Amino acid sequence: MRLFEQLLLPLKNLKKVSAPNFILVGIASGLYPFIYNYYSNFTLVDSKSQLLFFLGYFLLLPVFVSLIVWLLSKQIAVVKNHYVLLLAIINTSWFSYLIVISAFGFQKKILFVALCIAFALAFFLYRFLKKIVIFQLLLAAIVSVQLLFQCINDINFSSEWKELPDTIVQAKFVEKPNIYIIQPDGYANLSVLKEAPYSYDNSLFEQFLTKEKFKLYPNFRSNYTNTVTSNSALFAMKHHYYKSPGPNTKEPEGLRRSIASNNAVLSTLKNNGYRTSLLLEAPYLIINRPEIAYDYCSIPYDELNYLSRGFDKAIDIYSETEKALQRYPDTPNLFFIEKMLPRHISVQAAQSKGMEMERELYLKNLSRTNTWLKKIVRLINEKDPNGLIVIIADHGGFVGMNYTAERRKKTDDSKIIKSMYASLLAIKWPNNKAPNFDTALKTNTNLFRILFSHLSQDESYLQHLEDDGSYVIINEGAPFGVYKVLNDAGEMVFEKK
Repeated sequence: MRLFEQLLLPLKNLKKVSAPNFILVGIASGLYPFIYNYYSNFTLVDSKSQLLFFLGYFLLLPVFVSLIVWLLSKQIAVVKNHYVLLLAIINTSWFSYLIVISAFGFQKKILFVALCIAFALAFFLYRFLKKIVIFQLLLAAIVSVQLLFQCINDINFSSEWKELPDTIVQAKFVEKPNIYIIQPDGYANLSVLKEAPYSYDNSLFEQFLTKEKFKLYPNFRSNYTNTVTSNSALFAMKHHYYKSPGPNTKEPEGLRRSIASNNAVLSTLKNNGYRTSLLLEAPYLIINRPEIAYDYCSIPYDELNYLSRGFDKAIDIYSETEKALQRYPDTPNLFFIEKMLPRHISVQAAQSKGMEMERELYLKNLSRTNTWLKKIVRLINEKDPNGLIVIIADHGGFVGMNYTAERRKKTDDSKIIKSMYASLLAIKWPNNKAPNFDTALKTNTNLFRILFSHLSQDESYLQHLEDDGSYVIINEGAPFGVYKVLNDAGEMVFEKK
């Protein structure tokens, strides 16, 4: 009985505790999470519409709730008697909730634990609410300085990397077939799949591709290690070398806009009368809401959650492709079709199921991807037998590693390096006539330059091919920096950029 009375003792003393201004309580609960969200996810939340949403959601909403509690305290005795405790609960709970979704997204288990802890802290520490508010504001001040330096660095960093050395954007196509860029995420190339650590017999799928008149490029590879860095170079037809990253850089700023917004590839195609369709299975590439330069996108922004991490929505991309094939029948078209399979092994150590289990899961997804690719290829060939179909992965599957974050450790294992970059490339050329210079097809960054040289029948554009090096950011085992780990010939090197 005494224990129960002791637990209730804080409630009996509520009237003796003065509360800080309810507006300050609301602002403090969301200010640090607001700034932290921008600091830790800067490239994912850099649109004006997101800024307005986060201002309302992180700051105005807790102030509004605190205002309601303050108004109720003037009318209802029980609210008045527990006013300080209620403010403390609002403050700590909202603060904890926002920190979790900013750092981890909507992880239900983590949210539950965090909110339970927040409630307990509010119950026992409500008497120190003013000090809690001051502490939260100090945290906001500290991280705001870090965010300021990050913004200055991003604003000052030049965008010259996207400037092309020639006039390929003005290239005039002699042939204008529909172009289908089908990207299965993380699909390793045909040579590496045969070897350890993959050790996978993919011969039946290879036979299918050959039967469907595809030319296979078994040793193709990517220049970069993830979807955003690889595709931004692909559509710019230029290297960015991770844009001189700092030690804490998660993703270079502006690269997502280089994919979905206007870029060299889209400009070239539009100059040749093409209509363009961005067919995404998940919103990962557009969660920062860049201005869409495509004529059509499968995921409109009014259907995209502002708190999305890019994988909370799944589109039936086969059905989308069926519709897209009929959308612009009177013009040549580009279709960029992204399939989020087979993907790659887990990203972080905490998610990993171990090297062998990660391999098994990847190969199961690879089999599923083959089934889907057969279906989509048959659909396109039936509707458009003379289309230019390119199946190109964005990077390798990372099989042989425990998790993909290990890529930042220096390694001398050639199998691991190849696993990171080896990526599928198969092309069905119109009239089954590949250009004689397709031997230059080695890496993603040069794909469109070679395609446009073929379609314009102008080989002068090949004089400005980018180097075929593969690059990674290293922060363990060598001084921090961007390193070339595969050279033009696909040989292992370790050269700081």
